[in-house]
Amino acid sequence: MQTLRETILEYKKAGKAIGHFNFSDSNQLKAIAGAAKEARLPVIAGLSEGEREYFPLAHARALINQYQAAGVQIYLNADHTYSLEKAEAAIVAGVDSMVVDGAKLTFDQNVHLLSACVAYARASGRDIVMEGELGYIGQSSKQLTSLPEGVTEANLTTPEEAKKFVEATGIDCFAPAVGNVHGMLINAPEPRLHPDRVKQIAEAAGIPLVLHGASGNTAEDITACIKAGISVVHINTELRVLYRDSLRASLLTEETTPYKFLTPSVEAMQHFLVDKMELFAEM
Repeated sequence: MQTLRETILEYKKAGKAIGHFNFSDSNQLKAIAGAAKEARLPVIAGLSEGEREYFPLAHARALINQYQAAGVQIYLNADHTYSLEKAEAAIVAGVDSMVVDGAKLTFDQNVHLLSACVAYARASGRDIVMEGELGYIGQSSKQLTSLPEGVTEANLTTPEEAKKFVEATGIDCFAPAVGNVHGMLINAPEPRLHPDRVKQIAEAAGIPLVLHGASGNTAEDITACIKAGISVVHINTELRVLYRDSLRASLLTEETTPYKFLTPSVEAMQHFLVDKMELFAEM
């Protein structure tokens, strides 16, 4: 199986994107792996710091090893990691990639944290894809009634900042603020993405770009950003909402067998994930 680095670079060259989906339990992970198998496409499964407090990385690594042994091209990401200590623990646990989130820090503090995490990853001797973020897009993967404070067009990442950041940190992938936001707005349209800014940043940064917070954005906006230089697309909240709502419907029945009332939710998530993965991988 290709390494994650090889896969991302292949998709970048082809003008396509790999889907990254967060999970909090084995049911979501089963749906993610099932979608990758059904679509015959690579996928990245991510655990943020909060998610891995509930579902340990060691457990996820063991399950993903089994899916990989069965021929599924699935990779494990330590999503939204906020400290060197947590980064070191995730690397020891065997992740394939990591997002070091210093987006709320000053530029220099972000560079300092990220550089230390990159150095530790390189010293591990393992090929870990390291990603950094610049430009604030919020931090809450839930349904929102308004945009988080600080998420404004004035705070979009600039090409100049991106170039300086990438050169200072030595990261492999870069996540900019281009109109995206973590979470998903309730009864309001998601903010429009800025593919023109993505293109400018892609040219300046020279490495694969990652779109975080793509829950709720239109297919047109997302595909335009992929054509402009996005190589990985993150979705979390939209999948969480689907899981909750489909499970709620199952629990209204008299069924008491867990695998029977959980199966409709897994199937609903897998169908949703296949659609997203195929959208991102369109030429």
